[in-house]
Amino acid sequence: MSISREDIGKVAVLARIRVDEEQVSALEKDLGNILDLVDQLGAADTDSVEPMAHPLNAVQKLRSDEVTETNERERFQAIAPATENGLYLVPRVIE
Repeated sequence: MSISREDIGKVAVLARIRVDEEQVSALEKDLGNILDLVDQLGAADTDSVEPMAHPLNAVQKLRSDEVTETNERERFQAIAPATENGLYLVPRVIE
């Protein structure tokens, strides 16, 4: 698959990068090679491959769900500018 000079220009504008005219030729070749590689990967037969969450088939070690900190809600709300019914009151920012 190839990419046109116009497409490179459009992508450069969207990415907000400046691409000089001499860079366009190199980018055209490099991006074309990348797109060819993507086409090769897309052509691979993956019907018999089982999806997996991790390439090394690793398992996440889980810790027990225990409370490790004390509840200091009252102490924090005591130093807050405004609270009501256990909630922090903040100025309205959207009208």
